[in-house]
Amino acid sequence: MAASVEVAGLEHAYDTQPVVRGLSFSLAAGGIGCLLGPSGCGKTTVLRCLAGFEPLRAGTIAFSGRVVSSPGRSVPPESRGVGMVFQDYALFPHLDVTRNVAFGLERRTAADRDARVRRMLGLVGLADVGRAYPHELSGGQQQRVALARALAPEPELLLLDEPFSNLDVDLRERLSVEVRAILKETGITAILVTHDQHEAFAIADEVGIMNEGVIDQWASPYDVYHRPRSRFVADFVGQGVFVRGVADSSGRLVTELGELEGEWPPGVAAGDAVDVLLRPDDIVHDDSSPWRAVVRSKTFRGAEFLYTLALASGTRVLAVVPSHHDHAIGESIGIRLEIDHVVAFHAVADPSA
Repeated sequence: MAASVEVAGLEHAYDTQPVVRGLSFSLAAGGIGCLLGPSGCGKTTVLRCLAGFEPLRAGTIAFSGRVVSSPGRSVPPESRGVGMVFQDYALFPHLDVTRNVAFGLERRTAADRDARVRRMLGLVGLADVGRAYPHELSGGQQQRVALARALAPEPELLLLDEPFSNLDVDLRERLSVEVRAILKETGITAILVTHDQHEAFAIADEVGIMNEGVIDQWASPYDVYHRPRSRFVADFVGQGVFVRGVADSSGRLVTELGELEGEWPPGVAAGDAVDVLLRPDDIVHDDSSPWRAVVRSKTFRGAEFLYTLALASGTRVLAVVPSHHDHAIGESIGIRLEIDHVVAFHAVADPSA
């Protein structure tokens, strides 16, 4: 049975160095969560605390209401009902695929064990490789074996530690989608840690953006992208730049690309300067627009270009443009804003910071 996860006020330190600082989040049974953040933010430490490999300095971890970690108390890893998929797969090189997947099923009858292994290999699309050894498999196949082995004992919670980091980009993206489908089919609760937002968005129902040991925002992938709650989240997730604006008395935000209707940041009053987040998909190429920008660089992506554009003020913004709009470097083009979710923060000295 899948477990719900409740983490409250988690703190952890290595010697005197704090790593996790009062971190909290919850995940419903059957949900897929992701801790996303830069290297060194503490996300793998949180995963190790969930697994029972690290003690807590403060806070609690509970699975389906059962406290498994608190200061001075920790349920052993093998008694938590947790499965783990590691970055390096951790397959046994001397065992074939069938015996790797069967490794955690020693207490079952032979018939039950064999049926479970066949079920898991079929689930991950490897029904025909049971007699192969890890070194005979591709990286993607090895990762599927590691997933099958972790799922075989029917854990209440599955933890995945940077599971696709050793794979090439195309395979990583494809496996992310496949792993999500597998997890949803099994109904298991899962938590992934990664620094790759494409993985996070492809797999997770909810994403926690970590920054220096805390979660800045825990929300759906859509919301962390379109409704970031902090400047760090806005800057870390996706591409985008900040342009200067002013909150005017009519309730709008005035920028050099026009006026925007949106919620003001807390504490902002009429006349205050703000920084407005512009994503590449917020800027539309429109030759009839009165607002102009100069193409400073471009990256061809097949179906589209990613343009870097200089506004009249010198501020540079990004725009995604269909690839048949092939403009030359230095060319002036018309642009306009088309924003569904206006995101603004208190102005800082350098709006690009």
